[in-house]
Amino acid sequence: MKLTHDFHLAYCTNIHRGESWPEIFANLERHTLAVRERVAAGRRCAIGLRLGDPAARELGEPAALTAFQRWLDRHGCYVFTINGFPFGRFHGTRVKEQVYQPDWTTAERLDYTRRLFDLLAQLVPPGVAGSVSTLPGAFKEFIQTDDQVRAMRRNLWRCVEHVADLSEKSGRTLHLGLEPEPLCFLETTDEVIRFFDRLRDDRPTDHRIEFHLGVNYDTCHLAIEFEEPAAALSRLRENGVKVSKIHLSSALALRPTAEARAALGDFADETYLHQVVTRSAGDRLQRFRDLPDALAQPASREVTDATEWRVHFHVPLHAAPRAVFGTTTDHLLGALDHVAAQPDLCAHFEMETYTWEVLPSDLRAGTVVDQLAAEYGWTLARFAERGITPAA
Repeated sequence: MKLTHDFHLAYCTNIHRGESWPEIFANLERHTLAVRERVAAGRRCAIGLRLGDPAARELGEPAALTAFQRWLDRHGCYVFTINGFPFGRFHGTRVKEQVYQPDWTTAERLDYTRRLFDLLAQLVPPGVAGSVSTLPGAFKEFIQTDDQVRAMRRNLWRCVEHVADLSEKSGRTLHLGLEPEPLCFLETTDEVIRFFDRLRDDRPTDHRIEFHLGVNYDTCHLAIEFEEPAAALSRLRENGVKVSKIHLSSALALRPTAEARAALGDFADETYLHQVVTRSAGDRLQRFRDLPDALAQPASREVTDATEWRVHFHVPLHAAPRAVFGTTTDHLLGALDHVAAQPDLCAHFEMETYTWEVLPSDLRAGTVVDQLAAEYGWTLARFAERGITPAA
């Protein structure tokens, strides 16, 4: 929905299982419209669309695209952002590190992302900017050579060229956001800034990057890195890195007591990668590839003395996970504080708790529509506390 300051808020439809366009469209009809009736009846409904490569190809067929455009008009809905991170399957199978493939070293990732922008340019309404979020280059362990890094930069520049041309031809302002994530090629603010400096070094006189490439700031991911939101967002702006979109999401946070570590076993699933970053005395950070890797560490003094563990598991925004856990909601609220004070920083907001199918049962009360409605209620209340309300 549209909010004060021309902000746009949606939930990301990657929460729903479905890889083909017919499956995704069925989810929009069954779930998205039901959520809209619960939280925004009578208002235009903003949609954060998730399209993998198969669905993007199917929606790109003229008949399918025309039918969807008519559906949007008929139901008072609009698309302002697309999640272009997962290229392939995202539910019901082992995703783990495969979600980062193909990465930005490949032509497949470039072509897929161009395809998403071709669709977005025809879906986003006049006067509304359009964003696509994408993976942060690659999974860090997959990048072994300088040639791979150069290939990422070349492909991103090619994508910027395409997005800039589309923006000019369509009259829409379009931009791509790289989404920093733990253990990925870009996971911290410092790494993002250095990478953008290298991109500018490649083409010192080409300023299209300032308008068409930026960061999708996921409040879960940056919290896991123990970053402070005001500092991180300020540094991005100071260094000329656009904030394309903000993902509103929370991670698990805990002291690694024996009780908490035992309870964490319920969050170790075979579908998604749940990276862990721990902070010990002296702000020493240690990173683990997946939750089972962290839990496999013997209960040494270093482990038990860790100040805090943060786990890449998106938990419902409105719910307290369990008594032995906390969340990184403070990071999300700090980001909202910062944006409320500088509303020109970013206009796209998307709730992204995609973990519905793997949530422990005590966190999955009711239906997925119930959860989404509760997350909307929580999020709108937090915006309202900062003077940001649904637009008339």
